[in-house]
Amino acid sequence: MAAVRCMRLLLRPRRYPLLSCPLRTSPRLLCIATQQKSTGQNLEDDQSQSQNKPKAEPMSAEKIFIEEKAKLEEQLKEMTDKYKRALADTENLRQRSQKLVEEAKLYGIQNFCKDLLEVADILEKATESVPKEELKDENPHLKNLYDGLVMTEVQIQKVFKKHGLLKLNPVGAKFDPYEHEALFHAPMEGKEPGTIALVSKVGYKLHGRTLRPALVGVVKES
Repeated sequence: MAAVRCMRLLLRPRRYPLLSCPLRTSPRLLCIATQQKSTGQNLEDDQSQSQNKPKAEPMSAEKIFIEEKAKLEEQLKEMTDKYKRALADTENLRQRSQKLVEEAKLYGIQNFCKDLLEVADILEKATESVPKEELKDENPHLKNLYDGLVMTEVQIQKVFKKHGLLKLNPVGAKFDPYEHEALFHAPMEGKEPGTIALVSKVGYKLHGRTLRPALVGVVKES
């Protein structure tokens, strides 16, 4: 009997109060769990979208770099053009200044030469005014004076030539308005029209530039 009782006690179902009581789930815990689950899903979705989304920032940086490069190249081109223009202007200014200096050296004495031309004209008139028949040994004083005037005239012409001042005595040459000044026009037999028949006053040129035009008479058609 005791053995039978023991078997019954062993086979009787036991009730455990802790395990048999129903579990009560808190609403707050359920909300937190739901939020964590949704947050995890959102993070996974964001990661997948970020992986699939094209990289916009690197492209934007590259575009900005290209624009900045284009601006710098344009500025460089503009500055190079300005630099070349400045060099050209400086070279032109240097050439003009050099030309002005050279012209000043060449023609700086033209006023002085003009004054000396009057002296040369007086010497020429003095030698022309002496009658050739009076130049005899019987009149040595006049002859010596005449020889001195001729020598002075020759010497002054040498000085003129040394400094680039040349005499113009264009008898028989074609009339040139840049070198000659016509006092009159007259028909002359045996002379070509447009040529110079008479020189009233000789002219002079200083280094190729007319300093004083020759006063002439020009032949015209009859």
